[in-house]
Amino acid sequence: MHKADLIVGLQWGDEGKGKIVDMMAQDYEVVARFAGGHNAGHTIVTNGKKYALHLIPSGILNPDAVNIIGNGVVVCPANLMKEMSQFDNLEGRLWLSDKAHLILPYHQMIDQAKERMRGDKAIGTTGRGIGPAYADKISRSGHRVGELKDVETLFVKIVEYLNQNRPVFEAMGVDVPSENSLKEDLERYRDGLLPYITDTTQMIWRELREGRKILLEGAQGTMLDIDHGTYPYVTSSNTIAGGACTGMGLSPKQIGRVTGIAKAYCTRVGNGPFPSEDFGPDGDRLREQGHEFGTTTGRPRRCGWFDAVAIRHACALNGCDQISLMKLDVLDGFEKIKICVGYEFEGERIDYVPYDLEHVTPIYETFPGWEKVEGIDDYDALPDSAKAYIETIERVSGVKVGIISTSPDRNDTIVRP
Repeated sequence: MHKADLIVGLQWGDEGKGKIVDMMAQDYEVVARFAGGHNAGHTIVTNGKKYALHLIPSGILNPDAVNIIGNGVVVCPANLMKEMSQFDNLEGRLWLSDKAHLILPYHQMIDQAKERMRGDKAIGTTGRGIGPAYADKISRSGHRVGELKDVETLFVKIVEYLNQNRPVFEAMGVDVPSENSLKEDLERYRDGLLPYITDTTQMIWRELREGRKILLEGAQGTMLDIDHGTYPYVTSSNTIAGGACTGMGLSPKQIGRVTGIAKAYCTRVGNGPFPSEDFGPDGDRLREQGHEFGTTTGRPRRCGWFDAVAIRHACALNGCDQISLMKLDVLDGFEKIKICVGYEFEGERIDYVPYDLEHVTPIYETFPGWEKVEGIDDYDALPDSAKAYIETIERVSGVKVGIISTSPDRNDTIVRP
């Protein structure tokens, strides 16, 4: 049986999945995105040119790869069309599931209004309408991409929905769009997207039957999973390996090799628990050296040390075969480097992620730093202290570090046999 390989983030998103998907996509014929929305961002640097992708799979930079946006994704048509405008000749190279749910302008207004209402208890969403679109999906009042094939019927359904909820929207301070602007938007979405809409479930089954090499690409990270992350400070979808099955229409038996992506340190955007966060000069230095500002929002990311407890948890949830360790070069020049190897919780040392991550204290091992690993593409050429750091990550996580990135460029990557 042919299987689809999977790349998944192991931390709080922003792990550098884009570079690895881009690198690996050169060897795959199909690259498919299975969850999330345009709140995700992959920054890819190829031949010195930078690309920021939000909805389109990173395989788009391989001219021979077919790219699929699966049913588990929530799609903002305006943003997708804007992103598509960067590329030429997308027909036949990009496909959009007719079962994916639409993010409409009022979803974004609701998202931003709810965050304002939460005040200092705000979740820290990107305000892109992701949560409200998934909420409508689960409450069975959402609309799917396939409905753009009949704009007249879709328009009537949305107007009915807006009228039913008008008192709620007004109480939240949300401006309901006029019928004219709504109709114009839907027609524009139809005209821009119709050639790309298809039944991607049947498509990916066919590609598997025909023996195509398929790579599945997630968004965000394991610790933001709606079920297994730091709820409620999470995203609104299943970001783990299981989400690839529901988000693409695959069975667990059709998932092949799982590569988990992690930074050599840790970052988080938005609010919520982050045990290994560093509030001092080291955290500031990680942010500056790592250019840790959101691809989608531009927000500065919270920075801290590698959390091996959370990585072991994430590797178990995802069934990881290997870890891809990103941005090792960001640690260049640090005199001392730390790894969180356990937590203190309710007076005891624990080595797992508890329900209440808010009240754990990190337990660190400290390592000597190194001068420079930037640009190294051979494991044996790494400084001994960098090798000791990597081997500790392997020991605590129980998973081999098979890929190591030493700069944003695709070529500066160590692939261990």
